[in-house]
Amino acid sequence: MSQLGKQVESASGPWWKYGHVWMVLAGPAIVVVAGVVTAMIAMDGADPVVDPNYYQEGLNINQKLEKSLAPAGAVRNHVVTPDEDLPDLTPK
Repeated sequence: MSQLGKQVESASGPWWKYGHVWMVLAGPAIVVVAGVVTAMIAMDGADPVVDPNYYQEGLNINQKLEKSLAPAGAVRNHVVTPDEDLPDLTPK
């Protein structure tokens, strides 16, 4: 056997002793572990069921907001109203 053949034979070893092999295998392994963890979280933390009366609840929230924002809405409407359409608010 030639000198070159002996060098190649002695330089090679088992695949698990090379760091780049583990780096290549680490990517898919991390993805599999992340997928399993995600599946466990999804199964354990299921979303709550939507309230059957969700539409009425939304309307009630909107009514509360309309009442609390009424002064701001009135001011906003006066800001965009042209001056000639405004009532005379000067003190008499």
